[in-house]
Amino acid sequence: MKKLLIVDDQAGIRMLLSEVFKNEGYDTILAANGIEAIRKLKEEEPDCLLMDLRMPGMDGKEVLQKIKTSYPDYPVVLMSAFSEEEMVRSVPGLRADHYFKKPFDIHEVRRVINHLLEES
Repeated sequence: MKKLLIVDDQAGIRMLLSEVFKNEGYDTILAANGIEAIRKLKEEEPDCLLMDLRMPGMDGKEVLQKIKTSYPDYPVVLMSAFSEEEMVRSVPGLRADHYFKKPFDIHEVRRVINHLLEES
């Protein structure tokens, strides 16, 4: 069973995404912030990371930098209230595998995650 780490500081978004991906057959792991995400990445070894860009404390940008520095091919999908262009500019030199602007289309998020994990 594929594992998906979902990171967002809003509990409602974490729960919605968790339910959607559990129904797809994934084991979901939830984190409320970047520090918790890094810890769960090490402990749980998920196959993919779906993460909000803006969170208090360690944000998605810092988590992305830590992951892509050590594991450049690790699949990371970012979500934000900002456009993809703004997200890319906020993380110079690093690229997530996909970006979603909030509010997102849950069907599109599901399709992208499924596609990324089929390739791995």
